[in-house]
Formats: sequence, C-alpha cells, structure tokens
Amino acid sequence: MESKKQNISFFQKYLTLWVFICMVIGVLISKFLPIIPDTLNKFEYANVSVPIAILIWLMIYPMMMSVDFQSIKNVTKNPEGLFVTWIVNWLIKPFSMFFIASLFFYTILNQFIPKDLAKEYLVGAVLLGAAPCTAMVFVWSALTNGNPSYTVVQVATNDLIILVAFVPIVKFLLGISNVTVPWDTLFLSVVLFVLIPLTAGIITRVYVCSKKGIEYFSNIFIHKFDNITIIGLLLTLILLFSFQGKVILSNPIHIVLIAIPLILQTFLIFFISYMASYLLKLPHNIAAPAGMIGASNFFELAVAVAVSLFGVNSGAALATIVGVLVEVPVMLTLVKIANATKYKFKN
Repeated sequence: MESKKQNISFFQKYLTLWVFICMVIGVLISKFLPIIPDTLNKFEYANVSVPIAILIWLMIYPMMMSVDFQSIKNVTKNPEGLFVTWIVNWLIKPFSMFFIASLFFYTILNQFIPKDLAKEYLVGAVLLGAAPCTAMVFVWSALTNGNPSYTVVQVATNDLIILVAFVPIVKFLLGISNVTVPWDTLFLSVVLFVLIPLTAGIITRVYVCSKKGIEYFSNIFIHKFDNITIIGLLLTLILLFSFQGKVILSNPIHIVLIAIPLILQTFLIFFISYMASYLLKLPHNIAAPAGMIGASNFFELAVAVAVSLFGVNSGAALATIVGVLVEVPVMLTLVKIANATKYKFKN
C-alpha cells in the first residue's frame, strides 16, 4: 500500500497550546472553585477516579477501533523494522527512561525538587516510558510519508504486547525505586484502560465492517468519534490540573524541570530506532515510523494508571500530564528531522 500524505489536524498541531489553556483553567478552578475538584474526588471505586476513568475511556475507545488487528497476519513482512520497534520499545525505552529520570530528579535537579516529589515524578516518567504510542503515531507516520500498512502492524502488535509486558516492567522498575505497587491494582488498571477498550474497539470494528463495509467504517463511522475524543482529552486535562492546582501554584518551575528528562528521552529513543533502521538498510518509510512509535507515548494509559495507583493529586499524575504538554512540539521537531534526512535512506 502506498503511503498517503496526511496533514496534522488543527487540534493536534496546537495540542501544547490546548494543554496550557486547560492547565490555566484547571488551576483557576482549583484556586477559586475548589468545591468542584473536592466533590469529584469523592467519586472513586477501588482507588480509581470514576470521572477520570470515564473520560479516558472516551479517548482510548476510538483509538482501539482505529487499529486493524487483522493486519497482524502481515507481521512477516519487513520483520527487521518490527524487531527494531519491539526491542527499543520494550527492552530499551522503559529502562532508559528510568535511568535518565533518576539521574535528573535525584542528582542533577535534587536542589530544586524535594526527595518525596522526586520519587513521584520518577514514577510518572516510568509509566510514560513503559507505554509506547498507539494513536498519534499514525499522524507522525503520515507526516513522514511512512508506510501505512507497516504502521498498522506496528501499532497492533504493540497494543497486544502492552497487555503482557506493561505490568511486569512497571512493577520491576517501581520496585527498584522503592515504590510498592500491588499487582492486583496494576492488573486492574491494564484491564480497565487497555483490555476493555481494546475488546470493545475490536468488536465494534468487526460489527460495523460486516454490516457497512470497511470504506464506511474508515471514512465515516470512525470520524463520528473525533470530537468525543478531543472533548474527553480536554476535560480530563482540566480535571487533572484542577486536582493539581496547589502543587502547580506552589512549584510552577517543576513543570519545566519534569519536561527536561522527558524531552531528552524522546530524542534518545527516536535516534536509537532511526539509526538502527538506517544500519539495517531499511527504507525510510519503515525507519521513520519505527522511530516515531517509541519516541511518542501512550500518555492516556500513563495518566490513567498514575491516577489509579497514586491519586489525582500525586506528583506521578503531574509528570504524566507534562508528558502530554511536551509531546507535540517535540514530535513535530522529530518529524522535521526525519524528513530532512530522508535522502540518506535507500528506496
């Protein structure tokens, strides 16, 4: 299949601006209408914030519908690119994130970040590092003229790997950080925010395609959820920032301090995947998506798990939100780098 040129949407292009606006609104709510976050904070079940869970489902469900899991039958095509993706995403990325975040939060920035907050920020970074992108990577791939068939296989296999690899990796890295997390809480988070929307997405896709056909599903049905996804994201951010209002007002510089290791990690993972693809002499339309999926994060899952495990007021939740804040400008920079170096790859 030939790659199609796709432009990033207005909302996606200025996602950082929307996140910043949501942060201002959330902090103002926290400051002047504290009854709103205080009331919503009472709606919990098994340590999971019900309002946040509902909004995150609204974001994740359409993503899962977009993934064609039948594409996995093409896994033997361009296997080198998939091996690069799997190795970097699951054997390198979580551990490099842990190392970089630890270095910055515990050593380089220890004069600016209290020890207890440093541990919570590290937890948020680990959750981001253990969750490779499943949705926005389609946009990054298209902007670099990536092979869409390969990108679909790449995302589908990573979604399945998350089901078995996310929990043990997070448990191991948090154990090194002396953070105790119950196995059942971790498994519950994956079931709630990956397995259930994944299953619902597959069932919906199969049903609609069987009744109306793939063209209707891809061109009409899936786009009915575009606004729902955007609204879910914005409301989630406003709620989270309203819960985090006191932390942000007392430590506004921490937003920047958290962003530093996250940005460095993003560039590192991209160049590892991108250069490995170059050395393996893969075509650019395979190399670019391979670099993008590891560099970007499944921040919806990271936010949901951070909230479930440590609460909406935690530093872990704040760190995952900063991941959303820096995602788009950093990834657009990597898109420019990938397009500028395309000539170095053989067709």
